[in-house]
Amino acid sequence: LGRMKPVIVVHGGAGRIFKEREEGSRAGVVRAALRGYSVLKQGGSAVDAVEEAVRSMEDDPHFNAGCGSVLNEKGEVEMDAIIMDGKNLDSGAVSAVKCIANPIKLARLVMEKTKHMLLTDHGAHLFAQAMGIPEIPGEKLITERSRERWKKNLEPDSNPEEFQKDLGTVGAVAVDSEGNVACATSTGGLSNKLIGRVGDTACIGSGGYADNHSGATSTTGHGESIMKVVLARLILYHMEQGMSPEVAADTALDYMKTRVGGLGGVIVVNKAGEWAARFSTKQMSWATVKDDNLHYGIYAGEEHIKSVDEALASEREGF
Repeated sequence: LGRMKPVIVVHGGAGRIFKEREEGSRAGVVRAALRGYSVLKQGGSAVDAVEEAVRSMEDDPHFNAGCGSVLNEKGEVEMDAIIMDGKNLDSGAVSAVKCIANPIKLARLVMEKTKHMLLTDHGAHLFAQAMGIPEIPGEKLITERSRERWKKNLEPDSNPEEFQKDLGTVGAVAVDSEGNVACATSTGGLSNKLIGRVGDTACIGSGGYADNHSGATSTTGHGESIMKVVLARLILYHMEQGMSPEVAADTALDYMKTRVGGLGGVIVVNKAGEWAARFSTKQMSWATVKDDNLHYGIYAGEEHIKSVDEALASEREGF
């Protein structure tokens, strides 16, 4: 059995990325992809790689996940995350978690340390305590920007929908040298959402899906629309019918748009290591590393390519 060349693809959310945030979003997805790739290069598993990549973006305030998450109607952060292992279809997810820095870590513990797949709210909180996950004050996760946006959305003439376009869910998919695939997705959800709202991210087959028999995908965009079409699983279904990652992604996104009027973005890798980053929104920050080359972009049709060595060098100098 020939060893696979490892591949990682990450996204920093589909929607509208405001000009002043573009550079930070680009740098953030590049950093996440390089980190995930270095895990794979050292022989780490696809699951390790996607967790590491997502953790990197959770810690980056540019993205709506972990630190930088948007606020619910009450002005609090409630986060969702999922991780899935394509080898045996094991998955772990958490929803409505507060006061922890890295929901993706907790999702992985749900996958590995419990017989369950999804823990929510208070139960997820008790499980985090039992696992010794350090608690941080909710305030620590709230950026000035999230608070500003929350206030704006409370104004009587505001249109929260306008702001929903800048979503910033984060995700990663990978195939490792053993040929195993995995996905991970993490988000703060929708601005000014109802307390207790669970979006697509925590739902297997919607926010992400991974199966060694076909590939892995992580999604971003309007959660309720994604759930209606079970977008992640739909993409893999199309690949099982023989479509390439790119065609499968476009076909599924197109269906979501025509059928339920929903916009979004996806990253995909198939079991052969072919990848795609596609979106029906204005923008989606994404990056991928394959064959020691880094590719990244934000706008439709935009693709920069650098060697990994060059990227790592500029990474060290500060992007």
